[in-house]
Amino acid sequence: MTSTEREQPILNMGVDRYALRACRKHAQQTVAVCGPEPWDFGPHIPEDGVRVVRADDPGHPESVLAALHRAGLKDTRFAGVHSGDDWTLMNAGVISRMLGCSGIDPDVALYFRDKALQKQKIREAGISTASAIVIEDIHDVSSLRETDFKRSVLKPISFGGTGYTSTVTDFEGLSAVSRSMRARNIPRRTFLLEEFVDGDEWVADGVVFEGELLFLALGKYGEPCLNALTEQRALWVRRFDPTQESWAYETAQPVVEASLSALGLSSGVFHMELFHNPATGQVTFGECAARRGGGLTQEEVLFKFNVDLAECGVLCALGRRPELDVKVRSEAAGHTHLLGRPGTLISHPSVSEVMELPYVEYARFEHPFGTSFPEAIEFIGQSLGLMVVKADSVDDLAARVDDLRQWVDERLVIAPPSMSFREHREWHERLWPEQAKLGGSVYEPSHT
Repeated sequence: MTSTEREQPILNMGVDRYALRACRKHAQQTVAVCGPEPWDFGPHIPEDGVRVVRADDPGHPESVLAALHRAGLKDTRFAGVHSGDDWTLMNAGVISRMLGCSGIDPDVALYFRDKALQKQKIREAGISTASAIVIEDIHDVSSLRETDFKRSVLKPISFGGTGYTSTVTDFEGLSAVSRSMRARNIPRRTFLLEEFVDGDEWVADGVVFEGELLFLALGKYGEPCLNALTEQRALWVRRFDPTQESWAYETAQPVVEASLSALGLSSGVFHMELFHNPATGQVTFGECAARRGGGLTQEEVLFKFNVDLAECGVLCALGRRPELDVKVRSEAAGHTHLLGRPGTLISHPSVSEVMELPYVEYARFEHPFGTSFPEAIEFIGQSLGLMVVKADSVDDLAARVDDLRQWVDERLVIAPPSMSFREHREWHERLWPEQAKLGGSVYEPSHT
């Protein structure tokens, strides 16, 4: 990195702590665009080297450019524009072209946002993937009345976290989902109806630079994401070891490389989902994002492989080749979500208490006390917390995940929803009998 490169600021779409850490390391100044939702969440922003500009819609060029103008930054020469999430990826490409600096190509970004176009590119490249039908408006599916389809997956054409995703087996089922979406006024109208693919759901996180796959970390979900969401179970994922499970890498890597090439991602980080049929060995492309994976993918990959995906993403956005020092730990590694229960969160174990468990490498709770949890989650990210777990073997890892979930649940205090005052008081008295007393013994005046 030359001194000139280091002196130029970087424009980062968002305030992710790992991305900001990398930006501060590789640029003299970071201008971070922050929308209302992450601002209200209370992001951890370094006091030096980062300037935050507020924009109502970081995914829209007008909103971001106006924010830069108001901040007196309209003539700033940025080294590059980086996005670490789906919602601002396209805008990062557009803004980088407008500012004349490094960043993802907008056409490439489009293939990582629109799942119909993505599937089309994959299919044209001869890669196995599900057939799909675009539903222009989920509020009206009457045009599909005569369509012959079997079990299919219905999903927004551009979303994340398996949100608003379901399975349907016939037109009646599709119509029922359509009516529900309309009644709830779901803020997504264009959907994709795609063929259901059987098999284990795999995940591939990695780094590509100038067309070369620099790093690949394969993993496997404990169960497919849609199954976990449908059955309201916490999702977990574990990593394949490249030495002990080299067969998985030999099987998946050609599909990963061919898919990235078909979608045009020459430089960047990626999060790809694949389906593996254990009976045939076939790997089918699911979908792919041009960002690092969600949950604790960052922490899990850093622990298992000594690779900082956030830093790699920033460097690629700047047009610089990441220099990796891959060190594979022998332990089995994975991470799990914790769902909690419906109701109001009163307390949970502290992070320090969780970290004292010998098999926990990292822990994070997502919500403060007083948060109300819904009766049902609608996307994978609605979790109480997330934790990286390690073990001596894959079987031990699955057991440790179960142990951890039970350990947290036994120490979790959530006030059940919709209690009457009497029920709430009785619940309170059962948990804290001494503190819940409404008064002392009956008062009787003394007489002299």
